[in-house]
Amino acid sequence: LGKHLHYTVTIQTVSTCISLQNVEYMFGIVGVPVIEVAMAAQASGIKYVGMRNEQAVEACRLYSKFSARPSSLDMISSVVEKAVRTSMYGRPGAVYVDISGDMVNAKVDRSRVREVPCCPPPPVSMADHMAITEALAVLKGAKRPLLIIGKGAAHGRAEGALRELVEGCGLPFLPTPMGKGVLPDDHPNCVAAARSRALLQSDVVVLLGARLNWILHFGLPPRFDPHVKVIQVDLCAEEMGNNMQPAAALLGDVNAIVKQILEYVHKDGWKYPADTEWWTTLKEKMAANATMTKALALQSTTPMNYYQVFHHISQLLPHDCVIVSEGANTMDIGRTMLNNYLPRHRLDAGTFGTMGVGLGFAIAAATVQRNQNTGQRVVCVEGDSAFGFSGMEVETMCRYKLPVVIIVVNNNGIYSGVDAETWEMMGKMGDLTTVAPPVTLLPEARYDEVMNAFGGRGFLVRTEEELRSALQLSLSDWERPSLLNVLIDPSSDRKQQEFPWLTRSNL
Repeated sequence: LGKHLHYTVTIQTVSTCISLQNVEYMFGIVGVPVIEVAMAAQASGIKYVGMRNEQAVEACRLYSKFSARPSSLDMISSVVEKAVRTSMYGRPGAVYVDISGDMVNAKVDRSRVREVPCCPPPPVSMADHMAITEALAVLKGAKRPLLIIGKGAAHGRAEGALRELVEGCGLPFLPTPMGKGVLPDDHPNCVAAARSRALLQSDVVVLLGARLNWILHFGLPPRFDPHVKVIQVDLCAEEMGNNMQPAAALLGDVNAIVKQILEYVHKDGWKYPADTEWWTTLKEKMAANATMTKALALQSTTPMNYYQVFHHISQLLPHDCVIVSEGANTMDIGRTMLNNYLPRHRLDAGTFGTMGVGLGFAIAAATVQRNQNTGQRVVCVEGDSAFGFSGMEVETMCRYKLPVVIIVVNNNGIYSGVDAETWEMMGKMGDLTTVAPPVTLLPEARYDEVMNAFGGRGFLVRTEEELRSALQLSLSDWERPSLLNVLIDPSSDRKQQEFPWLTRSNL
């Protein structure tokens, strides 16, 4: 290159273009040509984190907001800028840029490469004023209103305006899994403890950056009232009317629209009464569910059940920690028992229910927290099956000395497993491939020793005392990651539910 200073190699062009878009971190799986790209990125000042769990990258094209292959070397900068801009504008989402193999080490005349500056922040749009009037007429006519706060509200940074709306108008709210923390889970107007009852009996639902997908049962019976009216607030026009025709559709930025609603509400001073039968119903159901959960949590059995484990974890976690979670029962029960108090502090399997994302999320969160010096812990709560999808990422954590605290809730299986004695008996009955239930995993697998092998701290936990001691030690250690392998009763299950977890599989 010293002899050809007026030329640049494509990989240098790519890293420069990415750097111009203010990208600070890059995550990748090394191998040709990613090695060269990663080195060029570091030379451009981008922090590179090498991961272990490779996914089928080409499959991402189908699920991306934007996918492209630059047609020529001089088009790379424009394609990269469009990819970054598309990922942030409108509903945020993943993008895919494919650099063909013959381009990676090709050379291009620098004078032909156009430097595209960083794209501006996403524009903020507001709803039509007539639509606001229609929505408020529906809301004010509600006997049993419910706000559902989704991750779109978290992305829109609507926490301040939503707090003013909830408290000023006296409205009950329910967060979706990644909407937790937009308003604190312990807020007096949060009715998450009566989720099924709130969804079923509300007559007007205000969707704030939430989608009527499988997580919200598509807005249909038997989980919702067949006559429920929906006020939909969303950034994405294509989302309007999915699975249910809204009584009012407010298209735009969630934060901006809530502020519009507040302007109208302030003019007439409207407030939903606190002494309604609806509030009484919700509070009674929340109290009953809390009593049932508390009874399970306060059991002193060994091995422990899910509720015992989450009870002690919830008592020790800092209120400002980032909680990452995935699994079956582990994630579902954890959503109800591990509170979030701050917005954008929870990451889980999300809309697609994808397992194997937890450790990657935790690594990204810990990298950002360390470089921003926030002093906030990252705690990754995993089911034993979910941990297995990307468990080798503990080496990544140890390599970069990321002090993530991993808690594996180990029930020896998927939903349920068997104990060591039963497993041994099944082995004597014949070939385990024909005898062992498909949901079982190896009993008492030593995931803690995997962490120890790479230089982190691993703890084998069987009792409440061991759990509290190990978690306190882990939270005090900022030098290395920790893993708590918490062995629980293989037959432990969720408390009785009013409905099956998935009323409809798709729509």
